Amino acid sequence: MLPYIDAPFAYAASTLGASTDEIKLIFSFLLSYPLAALLKRIPENKPSYKNIYIISVSLFYLLGLFDLWGGVRTILISSIGAYTIAYAIDGPFMPWIGFAFLMGHLSLNHINRKLVNDPSAVDITGAQMVLVMKLTAFCWNVHDGRLPEEELGDDFQKQRALKSLPDLLEYAAYVLFFPSLFAGPAFDYTEYRAYIETTMFQVPPGTDPSKAPPTRKKRRIPRSATPAMFKLVKGLLWLVAFLRLSAWYYPEILLGDRLLGYNILRRIWTMHMVGFTVRTKYYAVWGLTEGACIMSGIGFNGFSPESGQINWDKLQNVDPVGVELAQNSRAYLGNWNINTNNWLRNYMYLRVTPKGKKPGFRASMATFVTSAFWHGFESGYYMAFMLAALIQTVAKNARRLLRPFFMAPDGKTAGNSKIYYDVFSWTITQLAFSFTVAPFILLSFSSTITIWARVYFYCVIGVAASLAFLASPGKPWLRKQLAARNKPKSTVAIDGEPKTQHTANASASGSPLQRSESHEYFKGATLGMPDDPGQDLDEIMESLKEEVRLRRDRGQSIGQGLTEAVQAKLREVEAEKLKREKAS
Repeated sequence: MLPYIDAPFAYAASTLGASTDEIKLIFSFLLSYPLAALLKRIPENKPSYKNIYIISVSLFYLLGLFDLWGGVRTILISSIGAYTIAYAIDGPFMPWIGFAFLMGHLSLNHINRKLVNDPSAVDITGAQMVLVMKLTAFCWNVHDGRLPEEELGDDFQKQRALKSLPDLLEYAAYVLFFPSLFAGPAFDYTEYRAYIETTMFQVPPGTDPSKAPPTRKKRRIPRSATPAMFKLVKGLLWLVAFLRLSAWYYPEILLGDRLLGYNILRRIWTMHMVGFTVRTKYYAVWGLTEGACIMSGIGFNGFSPESGQINWDKLQNVDPVGVELAQNSRAYLGNWNINTNNWLRNYMYLRVTPKGKKPGFRASMATFVTSAFWHGFESGYYMAFMLAALIQTVAKNARRLLRPFFMAPDGKTAGNSKIYYDVFSWTITQLAFSFTVAPFILLSFSSTITIWARVYFYCVIGVAASLAFLASPGKPWLRKQLAARNKPKSTVAIDGEPKTQHTANASASGSPLQRSESHEYFKGATLGMPDDPGQDLDEIMESLKEEVRLRRDRGQSIGQGLTEAVQAKLREVEAEKLKREKAS
């Protein structure tokens, strides 16, 4: 640590009632803005200079500001280990070996942080969580680059495939990209390379020059100060909101005697506001780091050739409005920690799914376990995840069974009473997640049970009752009511065209549906939550029953044939390797 650097931060901490490390962290976020502006001004034909600059700033943060020598060691172990695995190991298991190494290393630090138990101190665990996302993706990108292009699943894999390993300087700069060092956002190596080589800013041929992104002098990186400052201001406003609200709504109030003097509605309101207050801290941090990334230029996400409008949302990690106004669980979770959602979907959920098959129970369970271990080992995380998975099941069924009653019979046009459904679904969603996020804040099992008991386990009871209804004759009855309601009526003529009475009513109403972010909008398991746990369990049970039936038909015992299956898989892997060698 640099001499005397702690003095101003200690004074500010004592004045604001925060810890010295927390003040330093905010300072590093703010300092990243002018430093990112300088990064953008380094000559674009000198990418090595940019890489050296990025590494130098991060080392200043880690060593000069926070004295995290152990943190530098942790980053070195993870990054050197991942690079070595990608270099030395060939074959389909390489990304999984990298994943196991990186997650195992992170798990050790999670355990160490739990033993230290100092939430106000900045350690390397947060940065390591971001690093795990980046380096596991890096291993998969290297693996994809070794495959023939026709074997890659989709455009996402093709665009991010690495045909060769990067040089160590550029790799180190990718690992230590300072605007997102401590809190993210994470991004793939190909995105960093496109940024450092400025290929991501290429203007398509034939673009109207007046619609091209404005740049300064001969730089290819568009001007980004205005959108970056906009993010900075919003981040600071969220920070002020957190500082103000945390004086009234703090986690300890949920466990104190003061809450017992409130009625049930005020207890629920207090629990909701504690959750909202905690979220404002994340809105502030993620907004500030995203703004620094925009200032550097890496947040560029293309532009519209027609209007010239530039998009700077490539690394957006949270949509506060989307979370706070969410009308269903998928929208709530899908707008939170967006980059983690993308990482879990692209590098776990879809990767454990055999080619040509749809993701099912295995993909959902692997994603769930990955998300849980990535967050840490506090019991509160697992309580929140399990309850959220059940809420997803209830919400998905409720949307299918209840929402159509508030729509026109064509299912596409909002009915006159749709506003009541919207208000009701928003209220239920926010109440459910106010309850669900409590263990994520309190972390311990006993504390979670205490606050849940103080609000009479309303969400647990509601979910249990809903699941019981879905397993009862009530669900088929609702389906019958929907079928009768949506049954086509007599044909009438509108403007000379024959249409059903339902279509005629929809056309006459002129009230188009304003689509909300639904379950179908976010594909894949969100934050590790299965899309439909009930359906996934049904699927795995059917698969097990089918396997048992086939083995009995062949006269085999249930455990027989395991060795043959493993040997067959190994032969399949060897054949795939030989195929790739011939192709190369």
